[in-house]
Amino acid sequence: MVENAPIDRHSQGMKTRRSVLGESYVDAAVARTTAFDAPFQNLITEAAWGHVWSRDTWSKRERSIVTIALLAGLGHFEEMAMHVRATARTGATMDDIQEALLHVAIYAGVPAANHAMKVAKQAFAEIEGETGK
Repeated sequence: MVENAPIDRHSQGMKTRRSVLGESYVDAAVARTTAFDAPFQNLITEAAWGHVWSRDTWSKRERSIVTIALLAGLGHFEEMAMHVRATARTGATMDDIQEALLHVAIYAGVPAANHAMKVAKQAFAEIEGETGK
């Protein structure tokens, strides 16, 4: 029986985090890290990015769609906006997000989806402004 080498979840998480959120976003987050929030930053890098987002069962596009729907349904709109902006790197399209937010309206409530639509529109406008598309 061959044992698999242990995975360095922090390194894998940082690689995945950078591929989804972008170098400049992650560099800024790292620069803002203090002794107080360093354990939290390590936790999300290892758990969210190193374990969940690094799995190969779903594509980054699929994870992006699900993440945006969950954040919208839970009312975490600032985080949702960050993930909408990340769709430029994950491959999730505006149509994908539109469909996800229609699901949010039915399963999590119209007020949550209504605000999520507003947030998504603003985030897509930011992407368009950055890319000139």
